[in-house]
Parts: sequence; C-alpha cells; structure tokens
Amino acid sequence: MSRYDVAIIGAGIGGASLAAEVAPHARVLILEGESQPGYHATGRSAAFWSETYGGPNIQPLVIASGDFLHHPPAELGGEGFLSPRGELFIARREDRAVLDAFVAKFAALGVELDQVDPAGYCPGLRAEWTDALYDPTCCDIDVARLHGAYLSAARRAGAELVCDAAVTALSRDGHWQIETRAGTFAADVIVNAAGAWAEPVGLLAGAPPTGIAPLRRTMVQLRVDPPAPMSLPLVRDAHERFYFKPESGGRIWLSPHDEIPTAPCDAAPEDIDVAIAIDKLASAVDWRVEAVERRWAGLRTFAPDRKPVYGFDPAVPGLFWCAGQGGFGIQTAPAASKLAAAMLLGSAPDPMVAHLDPDRYSIQRFRG
Repeated sequence: MSRYDVAIIGAGIGGASLAAEVAPHARVLILEGESQPGYHATGRSAAFWSETYGGPNIQPLVIASGDFLHHPPAELGGEGFLSPRGELFIARREDRAVLDAFVAKFAALGVELDQVDPAGYCPGLRAEWTDALYDPTCCDIDVARLHGAYLSAARRAGAELVCDAAVTALSRDGHWQIETRAGTFAADVIVNAAGAWAEPVGLLAGAPPTGIAPLRRTMVQLRVDPPAPMSLPLVRDAHERFYFKPESGGRIWLSPHDEIPTAPCDAAPEDIDVAIAIDKLASAVDWRVEAVERRWAGLRTFAPDRKPVYGFDPAVPGLFWCAGQGGFGIQTAPAASKLAAAMLLGSAPDPMVAHLDPDRYSIQRFRG
C-alpha cells in the first residue's frame, strides 16, 4: 500500500487549489468520491468575482485573489480567468437605507460603490426600483478552466488523483489509513476538503462536530423576451432575495438566493423554488419568460459563523481542514489555497496572503 505525505479528500475547487500549492513540496494524493472532479458545488456554480459578495469576513480573501485571477502565473496557463461584468444592487425607494448601510459597511474596506439610476443599467426594470449602487469591478469567472488549471498544476507537480473513491472509514496508528470505494490508502496527514460532506468526514476521523452544514441553492436558465443583452450587469436585490445575470443567446441565469438546509446529496431543484425564482424576477423586470431551459441546484457549505475553516484540528492529530467555503470558494481560491498551504506546511505565507490573519479562519475557533 502506497503511503503519501498528504491525502486530500475532495477534488472540488478547495481540494484542487490546495493540491496545486502543496504538491511541489510533498507527495500528495487527491481522493474524489465522484467519477469526475467538481461534480457538486464547483461544477454547478454561477461564479462571479465580487468585492462585496460574502461580506466583510470574506472580502479580504476576495481582494487578495483578484490580481491572481486577472493575471495568473504561467503554471496555471497565464491567461486570466475573469471577464468584465459589473454589478448592480437595486432597491425600492423605501429600502434606500439598506443601500446606505451596505455602502457604510464596505467603505472602511476600501470598496467604492457608485450611486446610479438603475434604469440606465437594466432595461425593463420596473419603475418602483428607484435606487441602485453600481460596482464596475465585478467579473465573471471561467470556473471550469480555473478548476482544470489547478488540477493540471497539481498533477504536473506529482499529485495523484483517484476518482470514485468515496471515503468509507478512517483510522490512525502513527499514520492515517483511508478506506475508500477505490481501495485503501495511507497518509501522514489528511485534508478534509470534502465540501458538503466535510462534517461527516470529520466525524469519521474522530473530530468533534463543527456545525459545518450544506445549504441548497437553486439556479435556473431562462429564455426571456426581450432577450437579455450581454452588457447587462449582474443584478442583485439589496435584500439579497434574488440575483440574475446574462448568458449567451439572450438568456439569463437566475437564483432566488435560497439557502435550504439539507443533508449532503446530489442536489436537485424543487419545483417550488424554481417558481419562487421566476416570481421574484417578475417583481423586478417586465420581461416575459418564454421557457425554463435548465434548472439545477448546488450545495453551499457554511460553518456557523459563515467563515471558511482552515488548519490542523487540535482534537485530532494529522487532520487538516479546508472546508466551509460557502458560495465563495471559487472567487477566493487563490488566496485561500495559499493561506491554507502555509498553515499545512508550516511555511512562510506567500506575499499574496502575508497580510491576512490565519487565526480568523482557523478550525481552533470551534475547539475552545
């Protein structure tokens, strides 16, 4: 039985990006429970890079990742993963205070938001949506290419990927023995990057509960009349009750911004949530929905304080956490992986993240 320095459980964006950072310095195994990496949250994301999405606790990781995503190094292909989109926060007149509070919350972090007339940015917007903020820095993320680039970089550095390898048991006697549906493996350290399955994997390893739990989010692709222009920004309701963005052929991607507690699973959308999403869209614009062309759901996994969870678990030797990244794991992947890699390897942090406090995201906050 081969023995590895580090076995990463989960090949989504969290596990893949961490593997790319760690593989040049250690023998790394990546264990993926599905037949292909990124099948769950990573592969179902409508990801965008936004300075405000996720709130002040996520914003430092987002900002630190921005230049990297715009100008990645040669080992990740050298071609940027972001394309300009812009972001419009809309509100009714009676909700103006919500926008004011939003501006105040992010002003101290250096985020500039312009007050604009929303009708000039979103054709067909209903007249009652009178107030808006605009963030020109928001970008779409090429999720598949970013995820693939991290996996390729990890493989070139010597990491091995095994799919169809759902973990069934974990035990430790000097090193970890990892039983999976693809066989048994050994490693000195295991990394829990299992996404929606992070809590069950932690329990298999003997860790106390953390409260990390998945929440289902619904997405639909709609054909609308008139067709949505590709120049349309990402449009978000100031109360975070829905958002939508344009896709090719005049379509839109729409979410009711739902967060439905659920067990880890192959998530599927509920008819009621699709209907709620379309109703929320109708409250914002006068477009006619011609067809629901696609519908899907993903699981966004959060710790109780909604901050990601990194670091060695003081309750279980050799167990490292890279979990609870919510819906922000893709836009924060460059900084998060470098921060976690420094914690895992015990090395000096990369200059990209040297200014970040790792204790802010450490698993130790749940261990008293």
